[in-house]
Amino acid sequence: MQPTQRNYSKLTLDKDLDKISRVELATQFMSRKLLGLGFAVVFLVVALVFASLFVSDRPGSFIIIAAAVVGAYMALNIGANDVANNVGPAVGSNAMTMGVALAIAAVFESAGALIAGGDVVSTISKGIIDPDNFAESSSFVWAMMAALISSAVWVNLATWIGAPVSTTHSVVGGVMGAGIAAAGFTVVNWPTMASIAASWVISPLIGGLIAALFLALIKTLIIYQDDKIAAARRWVPVLIAIMAGCFATYLALKGIKKIVKIDIQSALLIGLIVAVASWALLRPVIARQSAHLENRNQSLRKLFAIPLVCSAALLSFAHGANDVANAVGPLAAIVHTAGVGEIAAKVTIPLWVMVIGAFGISFGLLLFGPKLIRMVGQQITKLNPMRAYCVALSAAITVIIASWLGLPVSSTHIAVGAVFGVGFFREWYTGNSKRRRRYVSKRNAFAGVRSQAINHSEIRRRKLVRRSHFMTIVAAWVVTVPAAAMLSAFIFYILSAIQT
Repeated sequence: MQPTQRNYSKLTLDKDLDKISRVELATQFMSRKLLGLGFAVVFLVVALVFASLFVSDRPGSFIIIAAAVVGAYMALNIGANDVANNVGPAVGSNAMTMGVALAIAAVFESAGALIAGGDVVSTISKGIIDPDNFAESSSFVWAMMAALISSAVWVNLATWIGAPVSTTHSVVGGVMGAGIAAAGFTVVNWPTMASIAASWVISPLIGGLIAALFLALIKTLIIYQDDKIAAARRWVPVLIAIMAGCFATYLALKGIKKIVKIDIQSALLIGLIVAVASWALLRPVIARQSAHLENRNQSLRKLFAIPLVCSAALLSFAHGANDVANAVGPLAAIVHTAGVGEIAAKVTIPLWVMVIGAFGISFGLLLFGPKLIRMVGQQITKLNPMRAYCVALSAAITVIIASWLGLPVSSTHIAVGAVFGVGFFREWYTGNSKRRRRYVSKRNAFAGVRSQAINHSEIRRRKLVRRSHFMTIVAAWVVTVPAAAMLSAFIFYILSAIQT
């Protein structure tokens, strides 16, 4: 065989082997996706069997078991979509790995749901419809079933396109749509709906503004100081103490409200005590940690890593305590109404219902959560531990402000709005800050770098937030309630037709 022919055969063989390896990689990728889907199906089957053990001999057992499967499906989707907001910034800033984040979130989500999720839940999410307007209990059951199915399908679709949406708003839309289909427009409490709609705008704006303000504070007090380490010793204990105090207040208001009711004044006092104690304890710790650090920004990031891990755990606990109701609220209403035959404004949640909700959220996070975690933590804008700290702190402070003002806000909108706020502030600060220009010029002169003309117009054009993600997420937020409502109404009509 001639050398040219041998070389050609070798080249052809290499191409064939390369194609085979790509096929193998594609097969492995698809198998991982199918593996997650398979585990999800297994969990739904387990939920079906689990529910049948408790209600097989009760009236309406078939409807209750079917609702349990749908509730488990909703819980999976909450874990896949909503929990990303709690751990995404910490993962994106490399304060923790994806595996550690998934483990922490799964444990604390389940703990929050089972320990502080409460034993009584409103059957009508946020009081948006009046159950007295339903002529028959069967109509109410089918309305709750339609709301549960539609909200789960919508959150699933949002996760598929990579948009973190509010599961609370999805349930609100589902309940509203089914209620209108069952009893007309008069069934809806429109002032309540107006306040919920206002939260679409208020939540992300407040979250983004607070996150940007704290990032500006960190840049001014620490990052652009000549001696960063000395500034960090002075201010990092203060910043972490503020975070500790805010999270103590946040948990007192939202995380353990089902265990013990605490008013906002008492919660603020608890937060103040925790903040002062944290500052006193952290001063010597930060001094030791910073003793041998180099005077550069990379060194500062190490000081914020542990607070971010703690914030992710606390946010997950509070989220599990509050948002498990999105999965089990309509399900508990169906269990009560189908079993007893009467509609109640508030019902007791059976333990087996809470278990399905808690474990469903954790399994959804473990199986499908990484996609949205990467979206929130890495793909919207670049995060480091200091920026992620601002996002986590903003989430706690915004919820406290909303509780004080009596505003219904979305934790998803707050967290993602804070990420956008950090990114857009960085864009503005990079192109317009005189302090930054002076710092960069001084640093270059100290390092012996020859001064070069800086094209400030080019710097201003740099985009540090991905506009495509911004538009996709905002569009998903805007259409969540109406889309879930229309889908719910359609499903209600189908279920009613099947029943008749």
